[in-house]
Amino acid sequence: MVSDDLPRSSEGAPPVSVQVWGPGALFTRPELKAERVSYPVMTPTAAVGVLESIYWKPEFTWVPVAIDVLAPIKQFTQRRNETTDIASVSSALAGRTVDTVEHRTQRHAVCLKDVVYRIHAHVELRERATKKSAAYRDQFRRRVDRGQCFHQPYLGTREFSAYFGPVDERERISMSAKLGVMLHSVHHHKSKIQFSWFKARLDEGRMWIPRDGMRAGDLVEA
Repeated sequence: MVSDDLPRSSEGAPPVSVQVWGPGALFTRPELKAERVSYPVMTPTAAVGVLESIYWKPEFTWVPVAIDVLAPIKQFTQRRNETTDIASVSSALAGRTVDTVEHRTQRHAVCLKDVVYRIHAHVELRERATKKSAAYRDQFRRRVDRGQCFHQPYLGTREFSAYFGPVDERERISMSAKLGVMLHSVHHHKSKIQFSWFKARLDEGRMWIPRDGMRAGDLVEA
């Protein structure tokens, strides 16, 4: 089932869709530093993480266009043990370990309970692609039908495992609301990492994702 109002790719193809669900989720709002508070809806970066866990190739990238919310938004609180001692990649390779006992801190988290989402996304080919996008879309659908994944997907944090399968006829929730500024994507440029954002909104249970995000400063002025 694919909605007719979903945008098609540059090749005129409809997006692929997958349904994901789990008992809990945590899509952390970045503006709240002391405590972990989840957005009420899955973020685009979390959606890309789920898609890549099911099927990833260096020949293409995932471009999510919409996320449907299929279950009522419910929250619960959780106390989580975290550490302030973080090892860099180079120090970890050199044998450095993380001292979780001396640097342990407890934080409360406001999480989501019993979530169900439907992700719609396009396959965008890179220059190294050796096949047409239809081949990658078909392979993704077959993996979803068989329940295959490279690793277990998760919903925001690894403690909240996600399950996935083909989409069904379940209706979206009827809720509409402004969700605030949300992370759109992460861009890696050599040793530099850049973030882009967008103003998220839920319209009758569907969050539309723009093709491109904006810098935080530009978003405030927009």
